[in-house]
Amino acid sequence: MAGQLAVRVTTAIAAAVALALLPPAQAHAGAIGSTPVATFDYQVGGVTMKVPTGCMFTHIIRGEGKKITYQNAGVDCGFVGALNAGFCNWRIDFTYADTSNRTYKTSRGKTHTECKINPMRDNAPQALPHYGKACANLNVNGVRRVSQCHHITK
Repeated sequence: MAGQLAVRVTTAIAAAVALALLPPAQAHAGAIGSTPVATFDYQVGGVTMKVPTGCMFTHIIRGEGKKITYQNAGVDCGFVGALNAGFCNWRIDFTYADTSNRTYKTSRGKTHTECKINPMRDNAPQALPHYGKACANLNVNGVRRVSQCHHITK
């Protein structure tokens, strides 16, 4: 019994030493958040389009420190929201602000003239100069309709 205990203790010490000698693991962070899209009406070619309740704007971000390795935003609709004609003349922008809430960079998306029920956009990786926040903004027919933000902190 004493021999088994000595083997277990020796094995535990060897494992602890091996872990101590490994390089530290990289700290990675990610966030996902959704914001409801409020009901609104807008005009397209003289026709009134109505976006009902039931749609969520979701923003996903992954990275480490001030480096963003992946970013995506899009709309998902369910229930009554899934029955609408979609979002026409839509654009998704990504904005970056410092800790004083001053926007210093905007990645403006392309305006899509077609109507789409589930607009989505990926953004290129970013190396940010400041901590602060990263936001995704859905614009429909030239008007910002919803935003979703994540704080980028140390």
